[in-house]
Amino acid sequence: MINRKGQVEYVIVGDAKSVELPDFKRVRAGRERFRGLRCLHTHLRGEHLTQDDLTDLALLRLDLMAAVDVEKETGLPGVVRAAHLVPARSDNGNGAHSLEPIGTNGKGNGAYAHLDPAVPSQLDVDFLSLIESLEEEFARTAQQTSRQDQRDRAILISVTTGSMSEAEESMAELRELAESSDVVVMDSIIQRRPHLDPKFLIGKGKLDELVIRSMQLSADVIIFDQDLSPAQVRSINAATDLKIIDRSQLILDIFAQHAQSREGKIQVELAQLKYMLPRLTGAGTEMSRLMGGIGGRGPGETKLEVDRRRARDRIHLLEQQIEDLRKSRQNRRQQRSRRDVPIVSIVGYTNAGKSTLLNTLTASEVHAEQRMFATLDPTSRRLRLPREQEIVINDTVGFIRDLPKDLIAAFRATLEELESSDLLIHLVDISSPRLESHIRSVEDILAELGLSEIPRLTVFNKRDMVAPDEAENLCRIYDATAVSAIDARSLKPLLERVGEALERRLVAEAQ
Repeated sequence: MINRKGQVEYVIVGDAKSVELPDFKRVRAGRERFRGLRCLHTHLRGEHLTQDDLTDLALLRLDLMAAVDVEKETGLPGVVRAAHLVPARSDNGNGAHSLEPIGTNGKGNGAYAHLDPAVPSQLDVDFLSLIESLEEEFARTAQQTSRQDQRDRAILISVTTGSMSEAEESMAELRELAESSDVVVMDSIIQRRPHLDPKFLIGKGKLDELVIRSMQLSADVIIFDQDLSPAQVRSINAATDLKIIDRSQLILDIFAQHAQSREGKIQVELAQLKYMLPRLTGAGTEMSRLMGGIGGRGPGETKLEVDRRRARDRIHLLEQQIEDLRKSRQNRRQQRSRRDVPIVSIVGYTNAGKSTLLNTLTASEVHAEQRMFATLDPTSRRLRLPREQEIVINDTVGFIRDLPKDLIAAFRATLEELESSDLLIHLVDISSPRLESHIRSVEDILAELGLSEIPRLTVFNKRDMVAPDEAENLCRIYDATAVSAIDARSLKPLLERVGEALERRLVAEAQ
């Protein structure tokens, strides 16, 4: 390993199969900077630079990776083959990168470029000038990217042991979640494996490729569709300095962005702390003293325990505050029940149009947008039905597949509003290609909350976005009513069905 002054900093001895490089911490030295070291090593069989060579070049962010052939008969140096990193090329004006696959041979391929092979005596490359020019180009590319968009840039990855169609459906939803979190999605990758890797989830080789891909696209974040265990997070963090986020963490981040009320913020903070507590451990060799055992005692361990204790104390305080809010809500529900005003709650998958429906029904201005989890704080409004019935109608937080358990627990005080409902309106986006799975997910969560016994009406929203015949057939199959939440004229059949359902419930209770 040679520095830019031409001085040898490391000498490594390997065998015919491999060379173990020192622990340089396999992290990036900076998006626009190299490590200041070039690796010069021998190849005994006259092979080209291997995929391992190129992976080390990228992961360690070396100035250059060079291999010298060794002549079999004489042991003298043969041809030198070398490669260096190059910035990703953007061939269109929309910020999308046109990249060749990693690992192909040729002059250059997006992640790295090869120098012309030559014997040592014929090498004619101004190395320092080359490296300085490359670093300037990397810096220019990074600044250009920074000026264009300040948001996080992410690569999405899903690992499946099942069918690819289900994985693609889940990936599409992950993309929606990422975009709702104001993340720029640079690429998405689905890997099918016979079983999940217990250490890295995707396997070490694939992780290396993923890190190189992130360099090509100047990505900051890797978002996993699956939840990662604390051990997997530590293993992946040891391989890269990229921010690693799993599905639950992404959902929690969206909730944190959208929480407006004091109650919403308390519930989100509680869920985040419960998620982070088991992940409060030291990271990297410089934090190894936090891991316990020999050499693990002292201030570092104490600091970690202090962090854990503070987190537990904060969790206890937030749980007390949520309990107080729960009692306050219970008192309000009892007052409403004494007035004999029926309660109707709108439930459904996130982004189904629940807030828009409430606004149109009650001429309200509850915040509504085409975005996942735009509503976290439940809203109640009074509504008079055509039969001169007065009801209270609630808008609630949206559901989603695999909603984090800690989030359900934290929002239980809010979701208890549903327990006192006389009727649930299950609102479904009829235009969604994942309609069936959305219905199933909502039904599963209602069952988990013990709300399956409450009568409910299935209502298909956004009927104007599908063909009339399709809407009619789906309504017949699911015994549903189709509406357009932005068109008040389409809501009359829904209000009629709500009135009929409440009357049936009153008759049943009287008997």
